Amino acid sequence: MSSFPRQEDPATLGELTGVRSSKHSFYPEYRRSNERLAHTVQALDEISRALVRSAEGPRALVEAVVTAASEHLHAQWVLLAVSDGTLSGMRPGHLLYFHGELIDREDELPSEVREYLHVVRTRPSELEPCSEGTGRVRAPMMLEDEPVGGIVALAGEDVHVADTDLAIMRVLANQAAVALYNSHLFHTAAQLRGRADQLNEEASRQAKHLVESRAELEQVQRRLTAAIQRQVIDEERHRIARELHDSVSQAVLSAGMIVEVCRSELEGLDGPAAEVAQRLFPAKELTQQAVSQLRSAIYALHNAADEVPGSLPVLLERLSHVHLPTDVEVTVRIEGDAIPLPSTIEHSMLRLTGEALFNTATHSDADRALVHLSYEVGRVVLSVADDGNGDPEKLRRSLRFASTSEFSGNHCGLVNMSGRAEEMGGRLDIRRAELGGVLVWLEVPLPLTERELDD
Repeated sequence: MSSFPRQEDPATLGELTGVRSSKHSFYPEYRRSNERLAHTVQALDEISRALVRSAEGPRALVEAVVTAASEHLHAQWVLLAVSDGTLSGMRPGHLLYFHGELIDREDELPSEVREYLHVVRTRPSELEPCSEGTGRVRAPMMLEDEPVGGIVALAGEDVHVADTDLAIMRVLANQAAVALYNSHLFHTAAQLRGRADQLNEEASRQAKHLVESRAELEQVQRRLTAAIQRQVIDEERHRIARELHDSVSQAVLSAGMIVEVCRSELEGLDGPAAEVAQRLFPAKELTQQAVSQLRSAIYALHNAADEVPGSLPVLLERLSHVHLPTDVEVTVRIEGDAIPLPSTIEHSMLRLTGEALFNTATHSDADRALVHLSYEVGRVVLSVADDGNGDPEKLRRSLRFASTSEFSGNHCGLVNMSGRAEEMGGRLDIRRAELGGVLVWLEVPLPLTERELDD
């Protein structure tokens, strides 16, 4: 037996190639198959290049698809259209490639193309993949087994449409449907992202506006607090001015009038009486000077210049310099770290201090007074002490009597102080001071909240 291999049977090669080598047309058919294969690969490459442009938007994608179909078929025209009610919002809804031009205006379409456009829009299910034998090729665009549009083309005159061309158009149509849907989703997501960015920017502006509004509100609150503080000082000045006008000045005027009457009567007498009358003459001038000074003080109290607002310690210091009915030396002492208190609380504590100082100057015959404000853990303690001749026990009895009965106006200042202490949630006590006189002691617990306090 020979060891050389047997020569290959010519029929085996024909089976592999699909063309019998014995035919004279073997090589021409092979070349045509190879050319069609190359043409198909080129068409698929064009399809892939067209479909990857979905991120550029529906317009660029549609242009790429009709251009790829036209190049594959050497088409005279290619129409791509979307059915009514599908892929809503896609623009353009149709596009025609006609002799190298792109047309998206319906009134500029040829009548034949317009008929196909109507079919695609209203009856896309009729666009089964086929060739009409006249060079017209059509293929539906399918998405989830539902027609959403179609591609219709008129191939070039020298092009013989084969089954592979129909397959390529079907692939192109189906992939175009998916790509258009993806492009629609992509741009919808981009719009939503843009809207989200706008909302985020708007939220940032609103937050900035809220910060600015809060700053303005805090500024208004500071101004309101300053106005309340100024009001407290002004009210205290006016109250002292009224007391000076209604009591002290009237008493001085009455004393001056009595001195003048006595002096006039004594002048009419002889002997020592005339000498006494002469001695009373300076008293007349002193009373006139006292009335003049009181009037100046009353005018200054009523027309005091606006002062810069401050904290409670600052306001207490200013209150200590307000003119009192008598010459009482007032000292203010602050202990602990000052903390901001609600404006109504500071208002009430300031008024209580003013009432205590006025009582000291009017009723206790004191020379010195000490205002002590102490910021402690969990409480604020305010006290006003003097070195006068007041009796704490008598004042406590008077306060109890005035608080439990309808009083006629006596000890009204004590009742007001006690009422303010209760409104602040605090406690008021009257004790013997280390200076020897009366100590008015107020304790207010922390934390404090704004309370509606009467003036």
